[in-house]
Amino acid sequence: MILEICNVTKKFGGVTAIKNTSFSVKAKEIYGLIGPNGAGKTTMFNIITGNYEPTSGDIKFHGQKINGIKPFKIVHRGIARTFQNIRLFNSMTVLDNVLIGFDYQASYTYLETIFRLPRFFKEERRVKKRAFEIMEVLGIAEYSDELATSLSYGQQRKVEIARALAANPQLLLLDEPAAGMNPQETEELAELFFKIRDEFDITILLIEHDMKFVNKLCDKVTVLDYGKTIFEGDIKDAIRDEEVIKAYLGDFKHA
Repeated sequence: MILEICNVTKKFGGVTAIKNTSFSVKAKEIYGLIGPNGAGKTTMFNIITGNYEPTSGDIKFHGQKINGIKPFKIVHRGIARTFQNIRLFNSMTVLDNVLIGFDYQASYTYLETIFRLPRFFKEERRVKKRAFEIMEVLGIAEYSDELATSLSYGQQRKVEIARALAANPQLLLLDEPAAGMNPQETEELAELFFKIRDEFDITILLIEHDMKFVNKLCDKVTVLDYGKTIFEGDIKDAIRDEEVIKAYLGDFKHA
C-alpha cells in the first residue's frame, strides 16, 4: 500500500468533519474518494497534504507516519495535489507556471543563482527540458509562451496538473479535476489520467462528483457521507449500494 488512512478523525470545535475513516490505496491505482457536498472529501485531502493535522488517527505513506509534517515536506516525500478551484499565477506563462513545480528540486545554491555560475544554467536547461516533456504528455506544449490564464478552462486544468507533476510525485491528489468541463473534455481527461499513471508511474487519488467519469476511471472508491465511510470497494457495486444512493439522492423509500 502506498497510502494508508488509519482511523482518522478531524474535528473543528464541536463539528466532526471526518469520523474514524480508514482506507488504503495501492501503488499505481486510480482511487476515488467520493460523496455528496460536505462529506469531508477536501478535508481529507488537506489532512493528507499536511494542511490539517488529524484530531486522531494516522496517515501513512509507504508505511511511514506523516502526521504533523509540514506541507512542503509532504511534497518532498512524494505527494502533490491540485485544487478544486484552479490556482495559477495570472501574470505567468504556461511554461513558467510549470517551472514553479520544480523549485524545491533545484540543485544550485543561492550564490550560484546570483552570480549565474555554470551549474545554475545547466540545471535550468535540465528543468526546462523536463517541463516540456511533461507539457507534451498533457498536450499543452504548444501554449508554453502564452499566459496560462488566457487558455480555456480545460487547458488551464492541464497546466495545474503539469505543475503538480513537475514536483515528481509518487502520489497525485486531484480535487474535482473534471469540474466545469463538458462531456468531451471529461472523456479526454479520463484517457489522459490513464496515460499519466502509466507514463509517470504514479498513483492517483481523486475527488469527483461526475459518477460516469469515476466509473470509467477508478479501480476502487471510498464513499463518505457527513465524514463517515458508508462504502468501500468497486465503483460498480457503489452505484448500486442503497446507502450510497440515499446519500446522493435522499431516502428514495420515503420520497
